[in-house]
Formats: sequence, C-alpha cells, structure tokens
Amino acid sequence: MSTEDRPPAPRSLAEALRARGDASLGALLRSRPDLITPVPTDLTQLATRAGTRASVVRALERLDRFALQTAEALAVAADPATYDELLGLMAGDDADPAVVAALPHALDLLREQALVWGDDDRLRLVRTARELLAPSPQHPSPTGLGPTVQEATAGMSPGRIQEIVTTAGLASTHDSVSAVGALTGLFTDRARMAALLAKAPADSLDVLERLVWGPPYGQVTADPAPRLRWLLDRGLLLPTAPGTVVLPREVALHLRRGLAHRTPEPVPPAVEAAAVHRPQVVDSTAAGQAYTALATVEELLKDWDEGGPAVLRAGGLSVRDLKRTAVALDVPEPTAAFWVELAYAAGLLASDGEADERYAATPAYDEWLEQPAAERWSVLVTAWLAATRTAGLVGGRDAKDRTLSALGPGLDRSAAPEVRRRVLALLAGLPQGAAPATGSVLARLRWERPLRGDRREDDLRGRLAEWALSEAELLGVTGRGALSSQGRALLGAPVPPAPAPEAEPSGPGDKLPVHHHRSAPPAALSPAEQAVASAAAARLLAPMLPEPLDHVLLQADLTAVAPGPLKRPLADMLGVLADVESKGGATVYRFTPGSVRRALDAGQAASDLHAFLAAHSRTPVPQPLAYLIDDVARRHGHLRVGAASAYVRCDDDAVLSEILADKRAAGLGLRRLAPTVLAARTDPAGLLEGLRAMGFAPAAESAEGDVLITRALAHRTPPRAAPEPVPDGPPVPDDTLLSAALRAVRAGDLASTTPRKSGSAPAANGELPRTGAAETLATMQAAVLTGEALWIGFVNAEGAASQRVIAPIRVEGGFVTAYDHTADEVRTFPLHRITGVAELADDAG
Repeated sequence: MSTEDRPPAPRSLAEALRARGDASLGALLRSRPDLITPVPTDLTQLATRAGTRASVVRALERLDRFALQTAEALAVAADPATYDELLGLMAGDDADPAVVAALPHALDLLREQALVWGDDDRLRLVRTARELLAPSPQHPSPTGLGPTVQEATAGMSPGRIQEIVTTAGLASTHDSVSAVGALTGLFTDRARMAALLAKAPADSLDVLERLVWGPPYGQVTADPAPRLRWLLDRGLLLPTAPGTVVLPREVALHLRRGLAHRTPEPVPPAVEAAAVHRPQVVDSTAAGQAYTALATVEELLKDWDEGGPAVLRAGGLSVRDLKRTAVALDVPEPTAAFWVELAYAAGLLASDGEADERYAATPAYDEWLEQPAAERWSVLVTAWLAATRTAGLVGGRDAKDRTLSALGPGLDRSAAPEVRRRVLALLAGLPQGAAPATGSVLARLRWERPLRGDRREDDLRGRLAEWALSEAELLGVTGRGALSSQGRALLGAPVPPAPAPEAEPSGPGDKLPVHHHRSAPPAALSPAEQAVASAAAARLLAPMLPEPLDHVLLQADLTAVAPGPLKRPLADMLGVLADVESKGGATVYRFTPGSVRRALDAGQAASDLHAFLAAHSRTPVPQPLAYLIDDVARRHGHLRVGAASAYVRCDDDAVLSEILADKRAAGLGLRRLAPTVLAARTDPAGLLEGLRAMGFAPAAESAEGDVLITRALAHRTPPRAAPEPVPDGPPVPDDTLLSAALRAVRAGDLASTTPRKSGSAPAANGELPRTGAAETLATMQAAVLTGEALWIGFVNAEGAASQRVIAPIRVEGGFVTAYDHTADEVRTFPLHRITGVAELADDAG
C-alpha cells in the first residue's frame, strides 16, 4: 500500500476505535464488559470510559505476565514509541528469539484491550495506564527503572547541569534544555557510554551494579565518598532530594543491555506431571470418590432430617455444631465445612426461617434423592463449579477480624469459579492419567494472572487453586490427582479414547509432554452449555458406579454387613432398625435394644421385623437377633403414657411402685391415682423421655387407649432457591446484547460525527441544534420531498436529550415518521419534542 493510500494515523483512542471493524469492537466489549454497562452513546464516550482508572486497573489485572511486562515497558518508553524501541526494551541487545516471537501477540492483545493504540511507528499506552505503570518514588515500577535524565534534572540549577555536561566530556551549551539533551544522547549512545564507563573506578561500577535492577534509589552523605563523587560529577547518579540519589533510566538501560525487565517471560511455565496412572484406574478411583460424595451428602442431611443446628444470630453454623458434624461424618472439620457448603450451594440445604431458626434440608433434597446416582452427582459438581462461596475460608478472619463460619456471610469470592475452571482446564491439557505437580499449576496461574499490588489477593488465588484441586478429588472430578473422563466432559472438552495398554505410562518416572503453550483461558460455559456438559459427564460416570444391593449378611454377634451400597428402601429401614458401627468398603450395622425399640416406635411390629430380615438376608436370621426383637417387643408398650396432663398406667402395680420409689422420677411430678395409674405434671412427650431415661420402654396411647405409633417427621424448609454466585464484575455480554450494543454505538457515533452544512447553524460543543417550530416543520417537509437525511435534537418523555440522524418519510398530525439511523429502525417522533434540526453536508456518508 502506498503512502497516499494508507489511512491517516489515529490521533486519539476514539479515532483508533472508530477505525475498527465490528469483530474487533466486539472482542473488546467481550473482554471488558464494564465498557457497555450501560451502553455508551458513541465511540468517543466508549474511549473515555476505556480510559477511566477503575476500568484500566481491571483490564491490567486480567493481562498475563508477558502482556503486562509489555505494557510496563511502554510505560518507560518514549511517548509515542516505535515498535523497534519496544522490541529493544523487551528483547534487549541480544534479541531473545522467544521474546521476538511472542511480542506481536502481546501487542495485539494490548491493542484489542484498548490499552495501546496507534500504528507500529507511533505506539501509545493510554494515559491512565502510563500513570499507573510509570515509575515514581511513591510507586516504583516493576521494571526497577528510575526517572529519565530529563525528569531527574527538572529541579537542578543550570550551572550544575553545565558542570555535569562538561565533566562527562561534552561541550557546554547555552541552555539547560540542550544540555540535558546532550547528556541523554551520551547515555543512549552505546559506544560513547561504554567508553565513559571504561574510565570508571571499579568500586564506582560496583555501586551501579547494586542499583541497576532496582530499586534505583540510594542514600548518600553530605560529603560523598570518591566512588560516589565520580558518578555524581558525570550524571551517572543524580540527586533527587537531600541525601538521596537515583540511577537515571538511560544509564540503567545501558547497563542492562537494553532490557526493561531482568527476566522477560514470553512463554508460560509448563504444567508438569508429578505422577502417571492408567486412565482406567483414574476413572474407577474418581467413580469411587463420586459415590462417596453422594453418600456423605445423604448422611449429612439425614443427620439433620428432624432439624439441624441452630442458625447463629449473625448467620452461619457455630464452631461447636461444625465439630459435631465433622464427628458424625467422620471427616476433618475443613472437609465437613466443604460438604455443608456444597449442599447449600446445590440448594439441598437452607435455614427454615422459623422464629427458632435452624438449618434443614429443602424440598429439592427429596427430589434429588429420587434421581439416579450419576444425575445426583452432576447436580453437586455443577453447583460446585459455579459457586462463589469458598469453604476453605471457614475458620479464617474477615476484614473486621471476625471469624468466618460455615454457611455464614463473608465466604463469597468472585474469582473462585474462574480459578476452578482454569485449574481443571490445565489438567485437561495433560495426557490422560497424568496428575500435575501442584507447584507447576500455581506457577502457571500466577503467570496468567499476575495480580499487582494486593499480595493478599494474589495469595488468595493460589489458595483457591489448591482448594480446587483437593475439592475436585473429593467430588470424583479427579482420581489420584488426574482429571477423569467425566471431569473432561464436565468442562465441555472432548474425551479422547483410552490409549492401548502397551502405550500407557506406568509410573511417575515416565517422561510426558508438558503443557506450556500460550492459550487464553477458556470462557465459562453458558447455563445451557453447562447443562449439556453435565449430562454428558453423568452418562460417562453412570456405568462406573456400583449397583445398589438388595441384601445384607446377618451375623450371630447382632451385626449385619452390607457388602456394598444398599437400595434406598433397604438402607432407610436398616438405618432405623440398627446403628451404623463402621463404614468403608462394607458397612457394618449393629442391632441394640434401643435400635429395635426405635423401629417399633416407628410403627413396625415384631412380625414385620422378622419378615424384613428374612427377606433381605443372604444368611439365616441368627437366633440371638430373633430373641432380641421378641424380648424388646414383649416389653414395648408395657407402660402407657397419655394426656391427663399426662398419666402412666400399667397392669402391674409393682412396676408403678418401682417408678415412684426411683429418685430419678422426682422431676416428673408423679402421684398415684389408682393402683394401676400414675398422674404427672409434665407433658406426655417429657414423661416418655423421662421414663425411657430410667430404663423403661413406655409407649404412648391415644385418648381411646390405643397405642400411638410415633414417626419422626422429616423437617423441611419452605422452597428455597440455591444461592446466586456473586459475579466478578459485569457479565460477559451474549451475542444478542453485543450486536445491539454495537449497532447503538455505531449509530450514536454517526449522529455525533456526521458533518453539518455550515449555513444550518449547528450547535457548538456537542450541544443539540436549536431551531424554531416553523423552521423545524418546513425543513422536515422539504426533507420528505428530497429524501435527504437530517440531524435533530430530541428530548424523550423522561427528559433525556439525544442527537439523531433521521431520514423523514412522512410529516402529519404533529408527528414525523422517519428512518432513525441512530436506532437503525423506523420511528415516529412528536414534533414538539424536537429541539431543532440541521441539514447534513453533501458529502456526509
């Protein structure tokens, strides 16, 4: 392309954006969605918003390390800088090939993010970014560079500047500006600078070596040592304040061989494999973990079936209740907090909202229980992927030094879903069966998002990644540290076929390819896409889950062994009739008088229990167990409690006498009404509990004298929705919103930049045109006949003013119907809301 055919260089960021196509603008708005919240009126407003401090900080924080290093180099380069100058700062005199290859991509990324604009011969970093990244005494640059010679000598006397120039071997000048220019020219000339430093004393060079990579500031006394005096006399060190000197930027760059950064990082760190397993082993291990996850969540909510722990006044679970939950689940407290938070995130657990507020299962839990096991697992992992609540923070302190509790406030971290998904994506980049080294994953994440400033947040991202790895293992997304087939499907990634046995790596010593290519983190799936991916993961998992059994093995020591997971009716009934003694590959249940009485209280007769055990045992019912059931059933209901306020009746008056004589009955307020009847001050429920604590087995009876079957009713909350994740900034716009936003911005830009005829009195300084009603009507009617477009000012019903370009079609009844170029549609405008009209120039287009 010839110079004449080349489009003019943009003079501002707005002009650079105006020259972009829709695809490029769409990429900008996707990567920086805060720019269209709300939709800007035109490209000038878009450029202004892209240069605001909050938006620029957010964009800088989302750059990878090399792109950020490129921006930092531009901040210490001339403004504007050429591509060759930038390349020199990034690749140095040795022209590192990796930097040379990666720099165009990094620069394209900065341009796409609207942080850099201009052609390669005039690269400009947006002003706000330069202010944030340029070195200053208060905010040192990550490059370790100090101010330029011109900046460092700004307050120096002209005489002193001339002395430095002369001592450095340069000719004196007539003014300070030319003197500073001559000194800068010396320091940027490699040959002359090398000759100057060759004359320097060795200890003076040692001083420069200590300052060259930063910080560039040092302290001196009022009478500097000779090695410092030699540097100060030649401007190789310049005073910035009493007792403080700085190494000028040009001198440091010479000593660094042109490098702005000590270690440019153009290539992301490799994600290395710490161990290698057969993919089949990984999948089967993950499937076992997935089933354990389902069993743990069921056990948690079954334990809270009649109402769980109380809700703290400030919200959340008390430390004591978390400890009890951990003991009940036989897991450490941090793991118990994870399961509690997961059930909450999946909508299976919530507070009941009563006056005495407690946690309980939601109605969605009952629906969840009826689903196949693989589908129940997909509900849990889908909720985990999207949740911003972070269980790993439980037990820590918030900004006000208050303890963070499970299910309480303050646990949301908006970065958590992105970190989880990125960690799994890095695992997906390894060969099947390869488990990553945790340190290499953390190093890769730090390269991809090198957060600046707040080190606590930087540390949080590392902790989020570590928690994501451990939680993925608990859920069965990974097995033995490697991503499982169902985990790949959950991300929406294709699941490769398993390699042939002879090609499989056999241990951690095998060399594997490392995942180090430069790739953008994958975007989160939409809800519809995630539903499809979760369903695919469930289909892969289903064949690997164990089939529930319909039998147990009864033993003579009053125990039953379940050699695997049990079908739900069998497991529920056995959970009432016996107590769980141990869990693992097989579950051991123990029958006790209390557990048998619990089954009888739930409405089962002794004959029902005998029939149940005979039907579901692969071994004969042991005689001791049959005797236990019959013995408890014979005494069950021997005492009966009713409402008098409450009473006890028994055919054996000796038993009642025994109760009256027992000191433990003093609190029940018992008195004999008849030889076989005792009355009590306490209520029937309290009387039942008191007698059972004394070792008796009373049964409640109705007003008609029949035995009441008391069943523990499951306590459920009202319908509750799962907690909404806290978004990390504005959501990424979908295609529909993006298309509408681009159309509105383009149309608004057309209205604001279309040239007007000089004689039509357009408003100055962006104000709306002003014409009288008669002139407005006449101009509209003329435009209908000629088909010309007009520029109008319009005030809507809410009082918001805007400017538009319209092509009038019809004027009647106080309204003008026109094609609105700004909205890209035909609209009708009331004439009384049009502030004025102006004709467009003939070459407007």
